[in-house]
Amino acid sequence: QVQLVESGGGLVQPGGSLRLSCVASGNIDNFFAMGWYRQAPGKQRELVASIGSSGGTNYANAVKGRFTISGDSAKNTMYMQMNGLKPEDTAVYYCKLVFRSLAYWGQGTQVTVSS
Repeated sequence: QVQLVESGGGLVQPGGSLRLSCVASGNIDNFFAMGWYRQAPGKQRELVASIGSSGGTNYANAVKGRFTISGDSAKNTMYMQMNGLKPEDTAVYYCKLVFRSLAYWGQGTQVTVSS
């Protein structure tokens, strides 16, 4: 059974930075893809960034140039460095793993950007 646990959220001022982490338990060798999604109040969950098993990355236009997704296979951990945060980045951020045709989600971590 695969479980995902996110951490690193919090309250930050506009222009600040945070680094989110997502640790996967269990064997996830040869996973298909992992990604970060976010959901703001009253809005649908949206893809922020994703990374494939070969290391290829994809970003939403709203975060290009500000967010960087990366992974450490030895630690079964995915990261997202978020710089230049804006109030519109405020949301619950979720980690997602696609492995053996199944999708797994973490419980989410709150990111609030406010002065």
